[in-house]
Amino acid sequence: MMLNEAALCAGAQRPRKGGDSGFAMLWRTPRPDASLQVRFWGVRGSVAASGPRFVAFGGHTPCVEERCGERLFVIDAGTGLSALGAALGEAAPDEIDILLSHLHLDHVGGLPFFKPAALGERVIRTWCGNLGGRSAEAALDRLYAPPLFPVRLDQLPARFEHHGFKAGETLRFEGGRTIATHPLNHPGGATGYRFDHLGRRVCYISDIEHTHPWPPPDLARFVENADLMIYDGMFTEAEYPACQGWGHSTWEKGVELARRAGVQALAIIHHHPQHDDDRLRGLEIAMQAAMPSAFLAREGQALALAPVA
Repeated sequence: MMLNEAALCAGAQRPRKGGDSGFAMLWRTPRPDASLQVRFWGVRGSVAASGPRFVAFGGHTPCVEERCGERLFVIDAGTGLSALGAALGEAAPDEIDILLSHLHLDHVGGLPFFKPAALGERVIRTWCGNLGGRSAEAALDRLYAPPLFPVRLDQLPARFEHHGFKAGETLRFEGGRTIATHPLNHPGGATGYRFDHLGRRVCYISDIEHTHPWPPPDLARFVENADLMIYDGMFTEAEYPACQGWGHSTWEKGVELARRAGVQALAIIHHHPQHDDDRLRGLEIAMQAAMPSAFLAREGQALALAPVA
């Protein structure tokens, strides 16, 4: 797999107080240090893609691994969650938190195929912020039950716990860890997440449709000064008018938001399922002409942001 190292390194160098360069390093396995780490396990939108034309960027639907030091969080449970689970294997933590942007099928389709769910003595928590404070439990119980699916989540060996909140609230975890959230413009609503760890910041903004005027001040404040913003760029500007109202955006709007908010690097995800490798490479070239530190995320691509001294 070709990793866009130039884009990652350019986007990760950032002037900081104390003279730290903020250089990001790629990693294949979780780093045993205090870094803020990101790895993409699924970057395709709406439906998985497969075949020889979809190898470089991958075909799994959304799933991103975030590690604040050794603390694991998972954003979205698309089909990429199965690949993450296979990589974790028996080494999976006893407790895993899955932060759902929303409950559309491409963001929850990997849950029954997550290997840690088949291991005993594991607790898997889902967090859902787009249902007015209700958890995802009722919706997932309807989806993962006959006649739509043969096995219910509560029949798996791991124990599932479902937590609801209202997007915009701050999530609080054991040990004092907090994660900020923000409501996103998407049919049925969606939730953005912000990770702040030892002077570093990564934001996940998918699924979202841009509004006019753009960008909204509250969203710009939410992602302000992020080292990395992960953003939904499913459509091109030419494609978007025919798909207006579907709840997705363009890389151009991602660049506009990044510039307004002082974001250092931009990762585009939720790739259109019909955009093959050649098409995405061409889009990346055009995007990097506008913002050199931007890139289109690929499955398996990873980075680590060292703590600020």
